[in-house]
Amino acid sequence: MIIRPHTLKLKAHWRNHPVSSNPLWNATFRVGEADLEHMALEAGDLPESLHGYQLARSGPLDNQEMAENGFNGSTADRFRSAGRIGGFMREFVPTADVSPASGTDFVGATVVHLFENPDQVSGWMSDIFVKDFEDNVGESVGSGQQIVSVQKVETDGFYDESVGLYVLQGGPAGLLSSTVIDFRVGRLLGVAFVGSIGEHDRTQLATDMALALEKRMVQIALGI
Repeated sequence: MIIRPHTLKLKAHWRNHPVSSNPLWNATFRVGEADLEHMALEAGDLPESLHGYQLARSGPLDNQEMAENGFNGSTADRFRSAGRIGGFMREFVPTADVSPASGTDFVGATVVHLFENPDQVSGWMSDIFVKDFEDNVGESVGSGQQIVSVQKVETDGFYDESVGLYVLQGGPAGLLSSTVIDFRVGRLLGVAFVGSIGEHDRTQLATDMALALEKRMVQIALGI
């Protein structure tokens, strides 16, 4: 039997990771950073209320960029220590003819993060995602904005762990609200985000996006 170099690498890769009885979890160890782009939702995958939204940003999301756009004190080293390897995001906004009135959803986005193992995904959800938002209530988050409140929202229908937040922030132009759903698929973390003008909980819309994202992540991880 001839063992080729790439086979040796694959065997070594699997020796470094725990083998689970869950085939989906095991499949996520075959996922690399290059696969994440194919998981984040495209315009045609968005729920009906976001149809017609146009692509605003799309690309890899490394730990340095995460830190630069995170809360005060965020560092790339902190995120690396939490097991985060990399990610990919795709963000959509309404067309220019949509008036910025209360109730307008000004952004819808999905992100897929890759971690070293599933336990680190769980740790990120509780110790970084939820904790950082809760710790920054009342704090400035730049551009004259301040987080007013953070509330957990119910999340249903996901394959594994999930958590959601409804965040209200205020600034010179008034209130903005964000609804964010995080969920785990093995060593992958999926995120769906909806930003709205005014005080508007978008849990259902964010959940619809997250479930569509979860489906894509599972399909690509399993190669189906």
